[in-house]
Formats: sequence, C-alpha cells, structure tokens
Amino acid sequence: MSKEKEVVVLDEVTVRFAGDSGDGMQLTGSQFTDTTAAVGNDLSTLPDFPAEIRAPAGSLSGVSGFQLHFSSSDIQTPGDSPDVLVAMNPAALKVNLKDMKSNGTILVNSSAFDTKNLKLAKYDSNPLEDGSLQGYQLISVPITQLTMGALEGLDISLKEKERCKNFFALGLMYWLYNRPIEGSSKWIETKFAKKPLIVEANKKALKAGYYYGEHTELFTTRYDVHKAKLPKGHYRNVSGNEAVALGFVSASLRSGLPLFLGSYPITPASEILQELSKYKNFGVKTFQAEDEIAGICSAIGASFAGNLAITTTSGPGLSLKTEAMGLAVITELPLVIVNVQRGGPSTGLPTKTEQSDLLMALYGRHGEAPLPVLAASSPADCFWMSLEAARIAIKYMTPVILLTNGYIALGSEPLRIPSIDDLPEIPVNFRKDPEGFQPYMRDENLARPWAIPGTPGLEHRIGGLEKKHIYGNISYEPENHALMTKIRDEKIKNVQKDIPLLEVEGEKTGDLLVLSWGSTYGPVKEAMRRLKKKGYKLSLAHLKYLNPFPANTADVLKSFKRILVPELNLGQLARVIRSEFLIDVIQYNKVQGQPIKTSEVEGKILELLGGENGK
Repeated sequence: MSKEKEVVVLDEVTVRFAGDSGDGMQLTGSQFTDTTAAVGNDLSTLPDFPAEIRAPAGSLSGVSGFQLHFSSSDIQTPGDSPDVLVAMNPAALKVNLKDMKSNGTILVNSSAFDTKNLKLAKYDSNPLEDGSLQGYQLISVPITQLTMGALEGLDISLKEKERCKNFFALGLMYWLYNRPIEGSSKWIETKFAKKPLIVEANKKALKAGYYYGEHTELFTTRYDVHKAKLPKGHYRNVSGNEAVALGFVSASLRSGLPLFLGSYPITPASEILQELSKYKNFGVKTFQAEDEIAGICSAIGASFAGNLAITTTSGPGLSLKTEAMGLAVITELPLVIVNVQRGGPSTGLPTKTEQSDLLMALYGRHGEAPLPVLAASSPADCFWMSLEAARIAIKYMTPVILLTNGYIALGSEPLRIPSIDDLPEIPVNFRKDPEGFQPYMRDENLARPWAIPGTPGLEHRIGGLEKKHIYGNISYEPENHALMTKIRDEKIKNVQKDIPLLEVEGEKTGDLLVLSWGSTYGPVKEAMRRLKKKGYKLSLAHLKYLNPFPANTADVLKSFKRILVPELNLGQLARVIRSEFLIDVIQYNKVQGQPIKTSEVEGKILELLGGENGK
C-alpha cells in the first residue's frame, strides 16, 4: 500500500509538454489547459509546433511543444521558463532543455530513449544515465511501456495503443497537480464517439496515468494551485483566434448586420474561418475562397450588399490583398482585415510569431490609401478589439486592419464573458431616403452614406476609378482628385476623436517610459510588476491604436526623458515614433519567432536604470 503523498501549495507553475509531432502534445496541452481553466486558475498558453505537416519522427525538427502558465493570481504571459518539462522522447528533451529553470522537474518517457531515438536526437550517450541532467529533478517513467500494459487485451492495433501514451502522460500530470480527470474523460467520449474501442483505450490510459502517480514511489509530493481571485463573472478559456470569431459574432449582433467572412486558409489565421463556420445559427456566412484576392474581394462585395464583412489572413496573404484594400479605401466601404502576423519574409516561419507587418499595415498600399490600424494585446483582448474594429469600420465607412500575431492567436487565456450591456453599441444608418441623395455626400465624420443596392431611388456606382466629389461620377480632374485624397485622409484622422486617450500605468512623468504595442504588453506588464516589488518607480504606456495614434500620444512621450520600445521586429514602431513625433526612442528588438520574455524586458530596464542599485 502506497504512502499518502504530501501536498504542497504553489502560487504558480509553468509546464511544458513536448514530444514528436505525432505524440499529440497540442491535444495534451489543450486538455490540461481546459481542465485548469475549469478549476478556476488564471492561465496563459504558448503552443509551439513545426511548420511541416509531418517532420521526420524522432527528429529535432519534428518536436512539438505546448507551454502553460497557471496561477492563483492574475498573470499576463505563458511564463519564461518551464518549472516542469514533460519530454516524450530524446529530441523533445534536447530541444527544450536550454529553456528549463535550474532544479526544474524533467519527467521523461524513458521507453523512448532507445538507440534509434538517441541517434535521431544526436545524443552520443543516454542523458538519463550519463549524469548530464544533474541540477534537475529527473523522473524517468516508462510511459509507452506502461500504456501498452494498461491496454493489454484490447482489440486494437499496437500502433493505436501506442498513440494513447499522451493520455497516460496527461493523467499523470492531472494527479501531480491535483486536477480532475472527468472533463478529459467526457471529451474523449465525445471526440471518439464513433470508435468505442478508442474511447475505452484512451480513458484507460488516462486513468492508468493518474493512478500510477498515486501508487508509484517515484513521487513523494503532489502540488496544488488554488483558484485565482479574478473579478466575479463567468469565464471561458479562449484562444486569440476564437476570441476574434466571438468578437465579430458579437459585433454582428450589436449592429444587426449579417456577418460575412471571405477568407483563404493560412497559418496561423485559419482557425478564425473554422470557428466562424460554427455560427450559422447566428446568420454567419463563411466563404473559403480559392485565393487571398478572392477572399477580400468577396468581402468587399458583401459589404456593398450591406453585410458586416471581414477577411482574415497572415503576412503573405496581406501582401496579396493590398490592391483590393486600396479598392475598399476608394469605394469607402466598411471592411475589417484581420492580419495574424507570423515570421517572414515570404513563407518565412509559418508557425512562429512576429510583429513585422506594422509598416505594411500602415503604408503598404499604392497611392494615398490611409486606413485605421488597431492591434490586440492578448488572446482575450482579441474579442474587444474585433468589436472595436467593426465599430470604427461602420461608423467611418472605411476598411480597418486589426493586427494580432501567432503568439496571441494560438495562445489562450480566460475571457470574462460580458453582459450585453458591456458591449459597445454599433449603430448602422443605411441610407433609405432618395431625397437629396448623392453617393459621396458626407456626414460630420466625413463618412459617405451606406446605400444598399436595390434600394429604390438610390442607384449609384462605385469602383476603383476616382469619383467626383459628392456626385460619384468618374472624374480625372486634378483638383477633384486632390480634394478626394485629402477628404479620405482627413476622415481617418477624425477617428482620433473617437478613441481613448493613451493611459500611463505608474508614474505620469519621469526618467523612463516603456512603450508597448500588441503582444508585448504581457511581458512588459509582468516585468513592471516584478520591478515595482523591488522598489523601482516605472511607467508603462500601451498602444492599441496605431493609426491614428491617440490624441495625447505626443504629450505622453514628451513627459519622459527616455522611451524604451520592445518589439518583435527590427524597430518598426520605433521608426514610426521617430517620424511622427521627432522623438528618439531606445529599441529592444527580438526576431526569433518567439515572444519576448518577461526576464528579457526586466533585464533591459535594469540595464537602462543602472542595475539593481539604480533605484
């Protein structure tokens, strides 16, 4: 009979599941995440997987990982370094060991450390035996062997039995961190409902892993992370892409407009198309186009017909959409273009993250074609910024670019489900009265009327050729083109009156301001929190509106002696700040396909402040 294990309460834990692409690490991480969210912890995740559909089994290039940071308090990032690494094979260990915390726990599937897999991972000797893992808490568990034993007698193939090993690992981690297994059991029943033997096998493996933790002498301790003290409300764990989809469905409901998505699948944006296709009962129409150009052009047509129209893509697709974006600018139709940024250029790093499309979003169109550019800061914020992008597009009759990136699109965190009263109003004023109508007349915001084709007396033409001011006839007059260009530019500048002022967290004036945008907010926020506990007086401003900037941006920037701008590019926002405000900034740039770590931001701030003694 096993001894009762000691339970240690922790404030936070960072776990990374890693294995071959075929080992189901994304599924394992997602299940652990969903269960952790149901328990009530705050959390943030970082999936990390190769771009190849199936990299060579056991190879270093084929390693897939999923990192989860969960806590009993509010957190902003998926964690810098894992406290626990679950490595399903030698390649997973080798790729991820460099990120581990000293004295961290490494749980390995020792069944996979055979001669073949060690050679594929380029190990000269077995790291489980040669002492190279001293300094870590190594726990060797023959996961594959134990899984096969638990499934002995089941009438499924050896390959199918072996594929259940990820659920054994999941069950063991559920036991170690005092998580219930019932949620994953129900998920297995639903997922494999048409394959009862697979249901039985995966559930057996899950339970075997859980009870192995209970009865083995390898573990003397298990851990608990209490429920987080978050604001009251109902929460749902969402990825950034799921939040974008929910945001646009909500915008459709608040505006009363049917939602249309015209899109071409591209990593890491494809899940938005997949997610929105589930909402047909809300009147959502999704069109999987044959290419990126067809995707945006179909959305422009849907907007002309009176829909809330969106198109989604990543960097290479945004390049292809640029001419049609100019068409949306000159026709002055509401449209939202969601760009989930990834590593570039060209095909670049399809499954890795970057912030290197900012300059393209701001300037990447021929002619004078200004449009608003917004950026979401976290997976949950994708919900709110999708709503905001739709509101601005409709109010100002303009295309809007919403920037996210691979990190926040595929990562997840809890979203507090708002009540209907928490959602912004999105009024729509279709022109219906033919009296005095002209297609390019203007309201107080310089927006032209939205007249739906087929409305009696409102026949008009739009298109890519320049239009006569007010009347909409094709015009090549020099003075008219200059006037229309200036009006379209002024209309976008007017958006500045309709967005919040830039807020400063911390000291309102001082020596150093950290200026973040997009997904850099999380690690910057965490770094500021750590340094504040050490007695530093610091300031943070975060930009969600990148064109136009908030009206007080210049005043905020001029209130500080130095400005640090961390970015996942070579300094694109820094360049814009210098150009727009004639203010120099200090750059901190990272282009490795990975998000900025809290420790990296903290280190740079300390360097600028003179180290630990520079308070």
